[in-house]
Amino acid sequence: MTKNINFKAVLIGGIAAGLVSGLVKLGWENILPPRTQERDETNPPQQLLAQLGIPKSVTHQTYRYLDHELPMTSYAIHFTFSIVFATLYAALKQYQPKIAAGGGTVFGLAVWIAFHLVLLPKTKTIPTAKEQPMEEHLSEALGHGIWMWTNDAIATKVYQQLTHRQ
Repeated sequence: MTKNINFKAVLIGGIAAGLVSGLVKLGWENILPPRTQERDETNPPQQLLAQLGIPKSVTHQTYRYLDHELPMTSYAIHFTFSIVFATLYAALKQYQPKIAAGGGTVFGLAVWIAFHLVLLPKTKTIPTAKEQPMEEHLSEALGHGIWMWTNDAIATKVYQQLTHRQ
């Protein structure tokens, strides 16, 4: 028996959740910055794009708002990542509800481990896990848990409202 999944509701829920959780993660990083100011001069999204051959004029592109220089390209990568993973999570949860352990926090920690401890260090985008300060691990681990908890709460609520399911 195949579960009847409303993929339009999954997509809408994932997009909504990814946008909100992206804001939550940015807010979290303002409270507990994950990197030193020196390492943030070229942040991981900018570094990854540079490694792919994208010029600095694009990777460090900014926009001005109330006299603040804000990293447009970094935000684009940040929110794209958040939306993609929120939508992936929302879809996977429909097939395997166990993925929602801890309200999504376990999945968020798995994403942190996969990217910040394995993939990004392997590509030399960021330092190895041993070279990263403990404060970075703390900020990123907690931030990813809260980020995915937010994705779970919002994607689930939007899905339920769109499908009239509880």
